[in-house]
Order: sequence, then C-alpha cells, then structure tokens
Amino acid sequence: MVLRIFGFSIVVTLLSLVVAFLYGGPTALALCIILGIMEVSLSFDNAVINATILEKMSEFWQKIFLTIGILIAVFGMRLVFPLAIVWITAGLNPVQAFDLALNPPADDAPYFPDGSPSYETLLTDAHPQIASFGGMFLAMLFLNFIFADRELTWLSWLERPLAKVGKLDMAAVVVAGTGLVLAAEFLAADDDRSTVLLGGLLGMIIYIAVDGLGSMFHAEEHAEEAAGGPSGLAKATGKAGFFLFLYLEVLDASFSFDGVIGAFAITSDPIIIALGLGLIGAMFVRSITVYLVRKGTLSEFVFLEHGAHWAIGALALILIVSIGVHVNELITGLVGIAFIGAAVISSIRRNRKEGESEKPLTSEPTPVA
Repeated sequence: MVLRIFGFSIVVTLLSLVVAFLYGGPTALALCIILGIMEVSLSFDNAVINATILEKMSEFWQKIFLTIGILIAVFGMRLVFPLAIVWITAGLNPVQAFDLALNPPADDAPYFPDGSPSYETLLTDAHPQIASFGGMFLAMLFLNFIFADRELTWLSWLERPLAKVGKLDMAAVVVAGTGLVLAAEFLAADDDRSTVLLGGLLGMIIYIAVDGLGSMFHAEEHAEEAAGGPSGLAKATGKAGFFLFLYLEVLDASFSFDGVIGAFAITSDPIIIALGLGLIGAMFVRSITVYLVRKGTLSEFVFLEHGAHWAIGALALILIVSIGVHVNELITGLVGIAFIGAAVISSIRRNRKEGESEKPLTSEPTPVA
C-alpha cells in the first residue's frame, strides 16, 4: 500500500533531481533537495487538513484533486503565481517577468546596476499583501473550527471556553477582522496599509464564499438523498464536490505562500523552485494526504485534526506577523511539527486508556473436565 501511494512521488522526485542536475549541476541538485524537504516539513499540517476534506469528497472529485489539482499546485502556485505577482506589480508582461527571473543581478544583488529591482526583490515587496490574504484565509479556517462546539476536545481547558465564544454569531469574522485592522495599523508600512487591508479582506471573502457554497450544495444533496432523489452518495458530489475542490485549491495556495517566499532565501531560480517545491514537495504532500485517507489515520489518531488546525492557527498568526517582522521559515516548520506531534502523542495515550478500560476485570473460570 505504501509503495503504491508513494511510488509515483518517488519516481517524480528522481526525475526532478536528474533534471535539476542537468540544469544546474551539483549545486542545483542540492538546492532542489533542500527545497523539497522544506516544503514537506512546512506542509504536513496541510496534508492532514486536506485529508479531512478529501474524505468528504466523492471518488471522482478525489481523483480530480489528485490529478488536475496537482498540476495547479505544481505549476500554478510554484511557478506561475510568483511570475504573476511580478508582472502585475512591476507592470511587466509574462515573458519579461520570466526573463527577469532567469537572469538575476550579479551575486544575487537585490538591484541591477541601473537601479531596477530584481525578480526576488519585486516578489518580496509584494509579501505584505500575499501574507494578509493567506493569513486571513487560514485564520478563518482555524477560527471556524475552534469556535465550533465539539463533543471531543483536545486542549479542553482552552477549546471549551472558545466554543462558548463561538455561540456569538459571526464570531470568527469579528476576531479575524479585528486582527486584520490591528495588523494594518501596527505592522504594515504606511504605503502598504491599504493593500494589506484589501488582501486580508479578499482572503476572508473568498473563504466565506467557497466554504458557504460548498456547505450549501452539500446540504442540498443530502436533502435529495433523504427524499429518495438522485444522489445516493454520502460524500460530496456535483456542485458540492466542485466547491470543495476549489476550497482545497485556495487552501493549498494559502499554505504555499510561506514556502514560495521562503524559497527565495535559498534560491531565486524559478526552475529550481518549481522542481523542489512543486514536483518534489507538493507531490509528497499529496501522497501523504492520500495515505492518511486510505489508512484511516484520522479515525485512529482522533486529535490529529485538532493539532493540524492549531498548526494552521499558528501559521496564520505567523503570516500576519510577517507583514512587519521577518519570521524564519524554520520556526514555521517547527511549530507545525510540534502541534502535529503533540496531537499524535495525545491520541496514542487516549487509545491506550480506552483499551485498558475495555479489558475485563476478571477472567472466566476454566471449566473442569
């Protein structure tokens, strides 16, 4: 099972490493390996969340996510998206942006001799808007989870009081909106305040729209099923499946922002970034997602979803803070791993306690012949 799920990712990884070596020699090979490892470590919580959503989708939409979705993740977010940011913010056409990316200044300087900014500098300058969009989208995801009233809680001392706060209508919007205003006021530079507010507002709007449409169509399909209608599946199909697919793609985009920006601390070459973050990192994240679904890991480790959402909350906070303060990518990865690891340990302890409580206190007497 493991080989079947991860086999394609392993093949793609080997091919990507060969391409990287042919493209730039041993240096490009080493950079590609580093970027792939960084992407997987930063996105493990993404895989867990993807798995929780993927379980709700029909087999057809699962296949769409794992085929078309991977193309969007690899080429859309890791190659086209950074180029799009540059050609939009700098007023360049796509060909000029790509040429700028492939031909950085000498010694990777931030500016060319004529004073024009490099590809890396242009993308970094757009970070406040990108961070506010991704941070608000992820914040809405975290807050809607943590404000929900759940029978099973992980950090009960904190999650139960927060669930009471969640009884207030639109509590997630109020908290996220307040955070956005504070970030724009105290973290963003004067020239960036309006774009930070706009980016964050778009992140909130897109989350509410996609999540709401997906829930609405999913509810309609359940109603048809209950009435003996054409839908015979408990999982999301049709329009509901489509909006869950869109939701997953926007979610993946929000997760990838920090990885794409962080990659420029390692290299500004878009080809190496696409190979390392996309073909290696994103492929393995997809394989981990499939493994979690097929293996039933989420039902076995009951607190894993909680840990992933707390990791998302931490990532959202880091993205917002990074609007005004640089946060090392290592911190982002370690925080996510810490939450996931703690959730797994808590799940194992809970399973052991339940197993011990189910053991019979006394054994039946052995009958005498």
